[in-house]
Amino acid sequence: MALGAFSLLMKLTDMRLVRYGLASVGALAVDVGAFLALMALGVAAAPASALGYSCGILAHWLLSSRAVFHDSVAQGGSARTRQKALFVISALLGLALTTAIVGAGDWAGVDPRLAKGFAIIIAFTATWLLRSRIVFRADTLGAKTSRAKNARTNPSRQV
Repeated sequence: MALGAFSLLMKLTDMRLVRYGLASVGALAVDVGAFLALMALGVAAAPASALGYSCGILAHWLLSSRAVFHDSVAQGGSARTRQKALFVISALLGLALTTAIVGAGDWAGVDPRLAKGFAIIIAFTATWLLRSRIVFRADTLGAKTSRAKNARTNPSRQV
């Protein structure tokens, strides 16, 4: 029974969406930690949410490009620059959604933490769709299988 559960767990870790979910949890920890710390320092809810999300963007790029989409990270040059720009654009869409939802919730008298929770779900869905279908789409960004092999053997080489 334990061996079957372990086998299932190993299959799940090979699934890109599961890896993306785990990377998102890591980035979310950075995001929410910064959000709560800023709120504790007296920063208003919407700016604290925006700053927290911005910190999470950097964490998410690092995790996504190394652990989730390592096989479709662009080789370099203009393709890599374009990929990073698309990643930031997808993150900014998530930031706009998060800030708007938390700001609207706060304006409506909703606890900012509850609004932030709702914003997390919406932003996760939007950014997953953009990143999996556009940002890390190997056939349009010049990602190479040799890059994927290199990423598996030496993930620290990616920036």
